[in-house]
Amino acid sequence: MRCLLFACLLLGSFPSFALDRFQVEGYTLRNGLQLVLKPAPERGHVAIRLVVGVGLDDFGCADKELPHLLEHLLFSGIDASGEGGLEERMQALGGEWNAFTSNADTTFVIEAPAKNQRKVLDLLLALLTQTHFDDDAIHAAKQVVEREDGGHYTHLQRWLDRQDLGNTASKQLAVELGLKCPERAQVHHLTREQLENVRKGWYAPNNMTLIVVGDLDRLLPAYLDRAYGALTAIDPTEHPPLPQIQASAAHERNLIRGFVGGGAKLHWLVPEPVLDNQHDETFDLLKDYLDWALYRQLRLAHSLSYGPWAEREVFGGVGFMSLNADLDRDDVAEAQEVLDELKAGLLKDGLNAETFNRLKQAAIARQSWAVQGNSALADYYWSSLGDYADGRFANPVRELQAVTLAQANKAMRELLLQPGYVRIEKPLVSYDQLMWMIAGLSGLLLLSLAAWRFHRRK
Repeated sequence: MRCLLFACLLLGSFPSFALDRFQVEGYTLRNGLQLVLKPAPERGHVAIRLVVGVGLDDFGCADKELPHLLEHLLFSGIDASGEGGLEERMQALGGEWNAFTSNADTTFVIEAPAKNQRKVLDLLLALLTQTHFDDDAIHAAKQVVEREDGGHYTHLQRWLDRQDLGNTASKQLAVELGLKCPERAQVHHLTREQLENVRKGWYAPNNMTLIVVGDLDRLLPAYLDRAYGALTAIDPTEHPPLPQIQASAAHERNLIRGFVGGGAKLHWLVPEPVLDNQHDETFDLLKDYLDWALYRQLRLAHSLSYGPWAEREVFGGVGFMSLNADLDRDDVAEAQEVLDELKAGLLKDGLNAETFNRLKQAAIARQSWAVQGNSALADYYWSSLGDYADGRFANPVRELQAVTLAQANKAMRELLLQPGYVRIEKPLVSYDQLMWMIAGLSGLLLLSLAAWRFHRRK
């Protein structure tokens, strides 16, 4: 039956069928490995994504880099040829690979010629099952991770982070609210035993999803059943609950960014209220609307900011909407007044129906060209696994169409009625202040010199 379904998918040469990116052959092997297979019109190439359900959020602040370190360590080699030999084998197959560790998952990304797809998948399987850790490889991986995170974490950098000088405004607010670790995670103390435990506790088929998109081998399902189906399932490790807001934070703060400069950034950040239906689609449309409203007011009407923007971010288990503007430091107070007027107008009059519908149609239209090619399609499936069920991904067009003006107005009012958090980033002094400081010190020095000479003459 499975092979029959796959054969039907291979008939995707019919345009109406081939262009349906939401329909895939998806099923689960006996050991719990979830497969997502999609024949695509781009021939001679496959895009492979192996998503492992372990990320930075599964560990405490001290050990948060464990999955990231393990990701690098798995590329250290499967035999005596080491890391270089492993890379040479991938090069010989005409492919390239990489891996990424996010808050939620660790994903291995491969691009390869279609004719070598099973050999490439063999190499990926060997990486997962045959890599042995030694002290030299662990030390080398630690150096790479440390370099990727910005180099050696000095006492000065730690002090700057604790003085609110080392993070962006949104990340600093997340630290204040207990949603983010106050210091950068370190790797020097992590042990081989910890790494082996992560591998044993999380790198299991029933905690993985394998996505293959492109010119698929007709024997691929049988190969995957034989090769990847031999992996041993484990009792799944429970994901810890995502952190929620645990502390209070000041409504308004100035954050020092640099010593001297004439610019400033204004941020107004608000936790997103949780909606029962179309949460992400509603707030995505609301973000587009607020983006346009900021542009109309701060740039076109008042010429205060060239590119103001709205943004959505997630820290722990809390989503935030922010309204932001890049300004001259002398214009911060005026921009805050404009922002307050904008919020008051929206709360009083609601969203403009014509503008909302126009932006909604633009968001729907973007879906027709947002995913192009095998690699983009594989990345789309990777990012949308939460919307996957029974061989089909949710169609965002339908979700966007379901968002009504009344829904968006309700979400907007629940959002803007909150006081939120104002963060103003600016250098310690402006250029004018620095000039007056230099002039004052110079004058003081001259007066001191004149007084000294007058004293000598007496």
